[in-house]
Amino acid sequence: MSTWWRKNRRLVLQSAGTLLAVILLIILLMDGGWDEILEAFRKIETANLLWVAFLFLLSRLATIGRWHVLLRAGGVNIRFKDSALLTFTGLFASNFLPTTIGGDVVRLAGAMQMGFDRAVCLASIAADRLIGMVGMTMTLPLGLIQAWGLLGTAPVSFLSLVWFKRPLAFFKRTLAVFRLWLEQPASLLASLALTWIHMLCLFGSIYIFVGNLGNQISFWTIAGLWSLTYFITQIPISINGYGLQELSFTFLMSNIAGLPPAASLSVAALIRAYLILSSLPGAWFLPSIMAILTEQKRKTSAGNNLL
Repeated sequence: MSTWWRKNRRLVLQSAGTLLAVILLIILLMDGGWDEILEAFRKIETANLLWVAFLFLLSRLATIGRWHVLLRAGGVNIRFKDSALLTFTGLFASNFLPTTIGGDVVRLAGAMQMGFDRAVCLASIAADRLIGMVGMTMTLPLGLIQAWGLLGTAPVSFLSLVWFKRPLAFFKRTLAVFRLWLEQPASLLASLALTWIHMLCLFGSIYIFVGNLGNQISFWTIAGLWSLTYFITQIPISINGYGLQELSFTFLMSNIAGLPPAASLSVAALIRAYLILSSLPGAWFLPSIMAILTEQKRKTSAGNNLL
């Protein structure tokens, strides 16, 4: 029993966290009133749904491009369509794998299957995640300023505890990850620019939905509150942030931006739906990669050491 618990503790705890978040989400739905939520969904115009679909397409292309630039700068001779295939597969796998980096494990396995250098691909994936976090960190102060009056110093203290409890180790680890690209700053700047394209598309999608529901909230307020939601969701207490993302976003938008709870929850649900739908192309390539991971685990029982 103790051996089983050690092996499955993370999965059990994250599954429990996901279940708790979903239960709280259902309670919030019941309190908010199903009729109000359904009415909010009915207000969304078809044209705006299509605009958001277009923005999500641009967002995914930017996300693919960010990693592709890092791979090419690292000496990996990969085609853009292969980078796209691996990125979509990782995004799709993240929908159900029980860790925040599950999709990265799948990306790495796919890159190795294609015959690319493991060390460079691993470093590029780590750099890709860090650059994404850097982008969100740039708009995080907007969210912290908005949340200050409601939550005081709690968000700053909490995020500092979670992300920077060992600042020196964090700094050294970051330098180690970027060592390969420090001599090619143009690739880092290009990756950061692509991150901003991804972020602007995401913020723009939320802005469109909020406006369609008859509410006027500043674009940069949305950017700041989503960035705060992003960092909260990175805490590995639920699978892929299910429930946690929706609860956090609904709470922040309702209590800070003044958006009605039903509208906030409707927007959160729509964004989640688009995130899942825009990852579906990865379902085509995932089975072969999962077969590789299963075989590696069977042979060495050390598949978790990939990252």
